[in-house]
Amino acid sequence: MVAYNLSGSPALKFDADAIAGIFLGQIKKWNDPKITVLNPGVTLPDQEIVVVHRSDGSGTTYIWTDYLSKISPEWKTKVGTNTSVNWPTGIGGKGNEGVAGQIKQTPGALGYVELIYAVQNKMPYADVKNSAGDFVKPSPESVTAALATADIPDDFRFSMTYAPGKDPYPIAGATWLLVYQQQKDAAKGKKLVEFLKWAMTDGEKMAKDLQYAPLPESVQQRVLKRIDEIKM
Repeated sequence: MVAYNLSGSPALKFDADAIAGIFLGQIKKWNDPKITVLNPGVTLPDQEIVVVHRSDGSGTTYIWTDYLSKISPEWKTKVGTNTSVNWPTGIGGKGNEGVAGQIKQTPGALGYVELIYAVQNKMPYADVKNSAGDFVKPSPESVTAALATADIPDDFRFSMTYAPGKDPYPIAGATWLLVYQQQKDAAKGKKLVEFLKWAMTDGEKMAKDLQYAPLPESVQQRVLKRIDEIKM
């Protein structure tokens, strides 16, 4: 999600053009018309936007660049989607905590972090226009809504950025566990299966309090079925 550091911490809205323009280095000032038109009633300063991105390879960067590649043909051809990319502009921070720290200590900064880091650091974060044209606040509910629309194949390789519908937040992704189907150590394998089943049931109930999105019921059931295929 989009977090920022502006005097007065105004509530802001961004659309695909504004986000892509900022990260391509084409929108350089906070009072650029592409930002002000989205935020009537907010006085934005004639101040440089300091873009902050991850300096290390990360799944968060993959989700962010996957979104940018979907909404900006220019980003897709010039930069592309990956866990680490050649950034057109900005400064780097290591990990979500590094990016959050850079944003928090740099006036005029804007960057992408997981929701929990913005909440913990009491940083303002923007509503973003989704594929249906609605401005949506990042929340566990709007991320679960995005996952509910995802076309998930049997191998669970899927993207849920820029999901269809009016409820999904457009910059969202899942976390994967890679597990050997054939476990070499039966005792460890049994404990692993027990943990995975707990994570998919009781563990899922904790997700919301930690600012993470619970999996939709239908996806939980598919994952539990896959866990049953693990052999000792």
